[in-house]
Amino acid sequence: GKGVEADIVKVYNHLKEAAIAGHPIARHNLGFVELEIGKEDRAVKHWIIAANLGYDTSLKKLRECYAEGFVSKEDFAAALRAHQAAVDATKSPKREEAAECSRATNMNF
Repeated sequence: GKGVEADIVKVYNHLKEAAIAGHPIARHNLGFVELEIGKEDRAVKHWIIAANLGYDTSLKKLRECYAEGFVSKEDFAAALRAHQAAVDATKSPKREEAAECSRATNMNF
């Protein structure tokens, strides 16, 4: 917040703990912390893992990294396939029905 110093060590440790527990947004954000301290390879690995968990924002970041030459074609293709598999695994008729009902009643959750 305002007037409070950021404790980067605490931030890093909390993100790391959440990432290990399988939280894709924490994994994605951990990638930016690694990038900030100059560990580009580790940053990319975090984004690959988050994309493999189905996190769209990490896939977009990997697409940028691929376009800039930081990610190989093979690594990007593998992340894309794993991302799609994770997204497909969350699909079900009940979820589709609920989404359709939400759209029909204009209730976006």
